[in-house]
Amino acid sequence: MECLTNICRRRKKAKIAEYIKEKCEELVLTDEKTKQYMKNLLVELNKGLKKKTHAEADIKCFVTYVQDLPNGKETGKFLALDLGGTNFRVLLIHLKAENEFEMLSKIYAIPKNIMVGTGKQLFDHIAECLANFMKEHQVYKERLPLGFTFSFPLTQLGLTKGLLVRWTKGFDCEGVVGVDVVQLLKDAIARRGDVQIEVCAILNDTTGTLMSCAWKNHNTRIGLIVGTGSNACYVEKVENAEMFDVPENKKPHVIINTEWGAFGDNGALDFVRTEFDRDIDENSINPGSQLQEKMISGMYLGELARLVIQKFTKSGHLFGGKGSELLFKRWKFFTKYVSEIESDKPGVFTNCREVMEELGLGHATDEDCANVRYICECISRRAAHLVSAGIAVLINKMEEPNVTVGVDGSVYRFHPKFHDLMMEKTRQYVNPGINFDLMLSEDGSGRGAALVAAVASRETQ
Repeated sequence: MECLTNICRRRKKAKIAEYIKEKCEELVLTDEKTKQYMKNLLVELNKGLKKKTHAEADIKCFVTYVQDLPNGKETGKFLALDLGGTNFRVLLIHLKAENEFEMLSKIYAIPKNIMVGTGKQLFDHIAECLANFMKEHQVYKERLPLGFTFSFPLTQLGLTKGLLVRWTKGFDCEGVVGVDVVQLLKDAIARRGDVQIEVCAILNDTTGTLMSCAWKNHNTRIGLIVGTGSNACYVEKVENAEMFDVPENKKPHVIINTEWGAFGDNGALDFVRTEFDRDIDENSINPGSQLQEKMISGMYLGELARLVIQKFTKSGHLFGGKGSELLFKRWKFFTKYVSEIESDKPGVFTNCREVMEELGLGHATDEDCANVRYICECISRRAAHLVSAGIAVLINKMEEPNVTVGVDGSVYRFHPKFHDLMMEKTRQYVNPGINFDLMLSEDGSGRGAALVAAVASRETQ
């Protein structure tokens, strides 16, 4: 049995190859590149806000029609439907006094054939699950307000009307783009005829995250998602939101859904994109679209890491040039592997070796593991730095002295270093005199949808 001294000595020798370190420099955001990124992002945000340039903007800055944040006094029973990835949730939320609440929820899968089928199939599936949930929890005889979190690009025409701009995150359902998704949901519910639901708000998961955190922390002004996809929303002055067209509006603010995943679609990110980013995009179901999201989100980080590892394996710089069938197969290096590998303590490769075994790379040396870890760190650090620079732009734009950023999503939640990387980098680029913090949205965007419904109900009473 190998003694501990020899194991420690062997680990100390596990260095990052200079060739790999040099070639991964293109994955590092320098200060100069970060500042250019922030400048380009602000230009696109302002384009999206203005009527004259909205159509040509990458970042659409869609008006959400949500103008009131929770005050903590909302009460009652509300349903929430949270659709934003390969699963969706149905929630029953009972808001009580003094920030107390009870929440029941269930997660339902969306089969792949439905994700790329027809819109009717998708919404019939959702309505069926919704009805089953209400029967299971014995509220199917009640008429309850529902907040609908729909985490895809929307052009909202009101609080209960939103047209799908395009599908993202692997969805491609026919007959939905350009159509009011609230009406599609209502039609599916009506076809069943067995439950009574009042859909009183549609929102994005970023808005839901902002609202959920604002219920507890009244300084919350930004909602951020870093999960299957990536997006951010923030509180903007109505005078700057030229696409906001409510007559006789007397409220000073409105939440803007940036849809910043599409940043770079016009070339504004070409100066930081790499051959790996281009490969991801060319082999995606939506080439040329959502380019920033493809550098940040959980749907793509694992594949980005795989592409880099594959390149160095084929050049003979990893695994002695001997790869495996799974390593060379697209989408088989999952984003969870990145988090697991980076969770190992320095010099320890327990998780990394487990991942290598799963991929048929049991012959990996400690040096291979150290280099794989370094590649994963470069990919995830770049993602965290891009998100941080974007958040700094929004914080600086609002000019509020104290800002809480509500955050949700699997990458932020499960990556061992994402929060710390974001705190450090955001602090570096936020203007002096502004305080900020990041708040994990403990119960996701589901409660936020219920809160938008609750605030809407509060306004109509």
